[in-house]
Amino acid sequence: MSASLHAPRRTPACMCVLTTVALINVGSIVQAAEVPSYCAELKQVAALALTRDKFASIIGAAREGNFLDSKVTLPGWGDCSFYGMRTYTCDSQAFKTADEGNAAHGKVLEEVKSCLRGSWTEDESRASRGYVVLHDERQSASITINTDLTERGQHVVRLILFLRSR
Repeated sequence: MSASLHAPRRTPACMCVLTTVALINVGSIVQAAEVPSYCAELKQVAALALTRDKFASIIGAAREGNFLDSKVTLPGWGDCSFYGMRTYTCDSQAFKTADEGNAAHGKVLEEVKSCLRGSWTEDESRASRGYVVLHDERQSASITINTDLTERGQHVVRLILFLRSR
């Protein structure tokens, strides 16, 4: 057999380096595939938006004004509710600074895109700093993710999923 067909001999040090590089690459792949803790609930709400009965099964009691309670909340988020019968909204935890809110906005966007991968896409033509729009495949619902300032002067990320008129 010719010498060119033999695999090069690997020293223990070389094998250690190759193993380390492989583990680093696998770790980043696993990390990228992780989904947020609220993914199952977000998928549930997003799926209901595309059904015949829409949000009817998860709309709760009336609140002040046109707001209604939601029977499904996103874990780690606050004040999940409906505005009317067509708009689901949740606020993130509060942040003290705009920079913290903007950083959280970027993280939430990536989490939501990861969670809804394959069925929702970002509409980059409608994006601006602190504001992003996602659409479902059929263009019958949209999600906006934006930063906002509360009455208490705290910064939040607001997720709004709403039915589009056709």
